[in-house]
Amino acid sequence: MWRDWVLLAALVPTAVLEGVLRQDVNWRVLSVVVAAGLVPTLLWRRTHPLLMVAVVFGVLVLSSLVAGAEFPNQNVLVYVLLLPFALFRWGSGREAVLGAAIMLGKLGVSVALGYMRLGDALGGVVILVAVMAVGAAFRYRARARTRELDQVKLLERERLARDLHDTVAHHVSAMAIRAQAGIATAAADPDAAVDALKVIDAEAARALDEMRGMVRILRAEGPADLSPGPRLADVERLAAKGRPSVDVQVVGDADGLPSPVGAAVFRLAQEAVTNARRHARHATRIEVHVLIDDTNVHVRVTDDGAPHPAGPHGYGLTGMVERANLLGGTCEAGPNADRGWTVSAVLPKGAPT
Repeated sequence: MWRDWVLLAALVPTAVLEGVLRQDVNWRVLSVVVAAGLVPTLLWRRTHPLLMVAVVFGVLVLSSLVAGAEFPNQNVLVYVLLLPFALFRWGSGREAVLGAAIMLGKLGVSVALGYMRLGDALGGVVILVAVMAVGAAFRYRARARTRELDQVKLLERERLARDLHDTVAHHVSAMAIRAQAGIATAAADPDAAVDALKVIDAEAARALDEMRGMVRILRAEGPADLSPGPRLADVERLAAKGRPSVDVQVVGDADGLPSPVGAAVFRLAQEAVTNARRHARHATRIEVHVLIDDTNVHVRVTDDGAPHPAGPHGYGLTGMVERANLLGGTCEAGPNADRGWTVSAVLPKGAPT
């Protein structure tokens, strides 16, 4: 990560300057080499935390044996505390146990050889345990958020599967009606029966495509709620009474738009309006603009609330992005240049396959 390189660029010169300018630094050249030379281990603390802990604390033990005292004694070595944090943040349970043993073993060696007083060693243990606890807390928090995000994504998959199910049911019903009409008119008007077969063939092809999409989306375990879902026409309902007011504009021909896409447009606009009403401070107006062109459906929801910086994406936006991605589209959100917030989504007009 670029921040690691910035950290590297700051710590190496600091280690060199401290080693050169401080008067009480023992074995000055070796101290600078060790303090500055171990800084690059921070670059791999996320991917190989145990190895980096073993390298750093092993070198510290060896350098102390060479110097015959606790070594090196530069303050810049406080960066070493990033390693136990990384070990408990990104390492496995086995790596955390082995790494903790290495770090505590280093303190034990220093005490046994007389390089460190027992009280100082106990203080070091307290600091290490505190840093490791912070790393474990960050690990737990990240996993909890990942589980919550997975639940949001699964819910969005279930909603989309419900919409697809409703669409397939529509196609099957249309085929049944046309088949009955063809049977009734076959004797008197064979051409009408042929036309009915053509319609059935087209509806069957659409149903098959959308069933493939439903199978792809239902790859996650667990049953989905298959109750009827919303349609593009339901976007107009977003302009119902409420504060701030909502202005809905739909431009383009919605005929032939697959039901999953129409339902997605409604869901995206609904979530964006809900977020604007909940979070947009001092907003007086929300605009929902849906543009349907030859290939895509463009959804844009904008409010005129007080400006505020972009922050981490909430679960609502995560669900919106997941739904758009499942249909082969995109969804983005962020603050406007002057004031307010905008959610933009682009969905392919074709049905998911």
